[in-house]
Amino acid sequence: MNATTVRPPTTVVIAEDQTMMRSALTGLLGLEADLLVVGEVERGDQVVEAVTLHRPDALILDIELPRRSGLDVIAEVLRTAPGTSVIVVTTFGRAGYLRRAMDAGARGFLVKDDPVESLATAIRTVVAGGTVVDPALAAQALSAGPSPLTVREREVLAASDGGAPIAEMADVLHLSSSTVRNYLSSAIRKTATRNRAEALRAAREEGWL
Repeated sequence: MNATTVRPPTTVVIAEDQTMMRSALTGLLGLEADLLVVGEVERGDQVVEAVTLHRPDALILDIELPRRSGLDVIAEVLRTAPGTSVIVVTTFGRAGYLRRAMDAGARGFLVKDDPVESLATAIRTVVAGGTVVDPALAAQALSAGPSPLTVREREVLAASDGGAPIAEMADVLHLSSSTVRNYLSSAIRKTATRNRAEALRAAREEGWL
């Protein structure tokens, strides 16, 4: 009589800053016999370390994390652990976020309004090699088109947060003050806004930052 082969559970790390949400996800996924949460982090700068330590099959990643955005860690996670499938789960269903996440290598993008059963199914799908994207958001992303901002324009806009002086921004970005002004002017024009504060707000609302 042949022994039945028992497959090991799919391992998961959760990166979520809200304690209640993180605990709820861990508890609910723990009810799934084939899924095992092996790590939890609450800050963006902890994600790569947790993935390096646990080498999970899947990473559930929020975007709005303290210290470092979830979107900014995806590429590094995949360089560190190419066998880990990244699923972004966020409150902010923005087309720009979806494009940036998928361009960085994420295999899934869901909004937190979806039932937890959808997340469990998404984990199984991406680990098996598939892709899962919230359908309404996918349609929105297709109609919205790509971000008009260049990488440098995004960096300069982000550095302008809080009304930082041009000279300070130039020093942080290792650019000349005139170059910073040019990038800001270009970003303002592309976002059809009147000043850098409005441009920053518009870019964030679109998910370009």
